[in-house]
Amino acid sequence: MSGIFWWIRQVLLTLMGCFFLVFGIQLLMAAYQLKDPFYFIMTFFSSNLIILISATLLIGFVYRMVRMYKKT
Repeated sequence: MSGIFWWIRQVLLTLMGCFFLVFGIQLLMAAYQLKDPFYFIMTFFSSNLIILISATLLIGFVYRMVRMYKKT
């Protein structure tokens, strides 16, 4: 299970998690510049959901890679 393709897949998934984490942070910063309260609330909560999901997945991918690295 620790072949080169497994490591490539984990690195790609980690990079995607980083991308969505940065995207969520940028969306959160953009939410504070909105004038309409409804759009602010919807953008604020959606950006927080993106941040939470991507951070959780990112921690899981990194934990899986560290655990596999310690086995080898």
